[in-house]
Amino acid sequence: ILDGLPSSEIHGQLSPDVHLAGDRIVICPGARIHPTAVIEGPVYIGRDAEIRPGAYLRGGVWIGERCVVGTNTEIKRAILLPHAKAPHLNYVGDSILGADVNLGAGTILSNFRHDGGPICIPWNGQRVDTGRRKLGAILGDGVMTGCNSVLHPGVVVGQGTQIYPGVQLRSGVYPERSIVKLKQEIEVVA
Repeated sequence: ILDGLPSSEIHGQLSPDVHLAGDRIVICPGARIHPTAVIEGPVYIGRDAEIRPGAYLRGGVWIGERCVVGTNTEIKRAILLPHAKAPHLNYVGDSILGADVNLGAGTILSNFRHDGGPICIPWNGQRVDTGRRKLGAILGDGVMTGCNSVLHPGVVVGQGTQIYPGVQLRSGVYPERSIVKLKQEIEVVA
């Protein structure tokens, strides 16, 4: 779909401090692109989306209508469906965010295994090879993550699930309408 975008279709005025690079950049009417955002095509930014200062959209990004990409958030080869929000210090690599997803501050959707191996997703007692070396998370509609959560490569989360702050999810499939909590013990030695 991104390959079929026109070479440039930008509605509205952009600040001279917005940096555009590459080809096939579409910015729909009503989208607000704040100064110091960096946008590398191909990129589609839907109606009334907001791209905040310091955001970095790099190649292969589809931002749906009324989405928010926050300050110092990086989006790489990802799809954000309408009303999805990555509003504060997030990394979203090779991922899909369903409608109305909200990422808490500092949430990372990691897309690459440190050993460079293929991304496999555990499912029904087996490991499904995705055939990809880079794959982040697939989050169903209405998923919410707490601050500083990390989703490792190959995480699939069902719609309406809440992931509490500080949780690290390993690759796998997590059911819809669940709550994922972190259990920890804290010891204070004085």
